[in-house]
Amino acid sequence: MTDRGGAGERIDLWLDVACLFKTRSEAQRACRGGKVDVNGDSARPNRIVRPGDAIVITRGAGRRQTVIVRGVASKHVPKAEARELYEDRTPAPTPEQLEVRDFERAYRATTPATAPDRRDRRILRRLKGRPE
Repeated sequence: MTDRGGAGERIDLWLDVACLFKTRSEAQRACRGGKVDVNGDSARPNRIVRPGDAIVITRGAGRRQTVIVRGVASKHVPKAEARELYEDRTPAPTPEQLEVRDFERAYRATTPATAPDRRDRRILRRLKGRPE
């Protein structure tokens, strides 16, 4: 199923098959948003990737993942085989970057993701001593 020859594959499909994105549509969105570069150029979803291409993916919080294409596959393969399709050359995060990442995770855990619902608003009003 994997092809190591000169033939290429669409980058959105390859990113999905290589398990670098959860879905193909997520990979397409990243390409359209300018988050994926191939050999230094911004990649559209229909860009063809070939073995030897260098792909840089911009992740959240400014992190950048660098991978080198080692093979292409047009259909989904087991995750162990998918990892053989690329070589990850992303440098390990520094201790400072790890500390910042942990701090951001802790902050997100304490910050509510949504506005308070009716029950929460009533509790907040009681705590503040306001009439309901």
